[in-house]
Order: sequence, then C-alpha cells, then structure tokens
Amino acid sequence: MDYLMDTNSVSAMLKQNENIWVKVALVEFAGKKIFFNTISYYESKRGLLASQATRKMQDFDEIRQDYDMLGIDSEAVLDKASEIYASLKRQGKLLPDADIFIAAIALTYHLILVTDDSHFDRIDGLKVENWLRET
Repeated sequence: MDYLMDTNSVSAMLKQNENIWVKVALVEFAGKKIFFNTISYYESKRGLLASQATRKMQDFDEIRQDYDMLGIDSEAVLDKASEIYASLKRQGKLLPDADIFIAAIALTYHLILVTDDSHFDRIDGLKVENWLRET
C-alpha cells in the first residue's frame, strides 16, 4: 500500500525530523508512493503564512513538488467523508471535519495514513502508521 501524509507529518518533514525522513527514504526505496492531500496543504500553508515563516514556506513549496496531491474533489471522497461523520456522530466520537476529510481521502484511495494523531483510530478500516514514533 501507498501512503498519505497528515498535517503533523508534513510539519515534521519541514522540521527535518530524522524519523520521518528515514522512513520516507525506506518507503520510496521499496517503490511505494507518498501523497500529500489538499487539507494538509491548506493547514500547513496557512500556518506558515500566518507566522510569516518565509524560509519554511520555500522549503514547503520544494517538498510539495516531490509528491502528488489528492483532494476532496470527487463524490467518492465526499461520500466516504459523510459515512465517517455519520458513524462517528452515532458513537459520540466526532473528529474535526478536516480530519474526517483526510481519512476519507486515505480510505477512498486505499492509502495508509501517516499521522501522529491517535484519534484517527476511531475510524473503522483506516490504516494508520506513526513515523514520528517509529525507530
């Protein structure tokens, strides 16, 4: 399976986190693909703009060019997000809409979500890896 980066994983890439970059290299060497998503792009870029992090913005733009981006631009993703929302609401365990959309993208495209957020464990069928905590 290929991978989808959550916002905190993108942030770790920008911070030059060694664990993330070692895992990226291993995954790419194994011929797997890594994708960015439009939600994490927005969350990352807005933070960099708000803090006027000019150098990090350049780094972000350079890193981003290396990965294809997937978004919420299809009925399949929107339908999956709606299903996730309804399921979590029935359980009384809602997540922020941004995280529901990220999970929906991962599930729709059969990707493993790379994240440091344990709340994604609430979503049935979502495969998650935490490259920040792996050694």
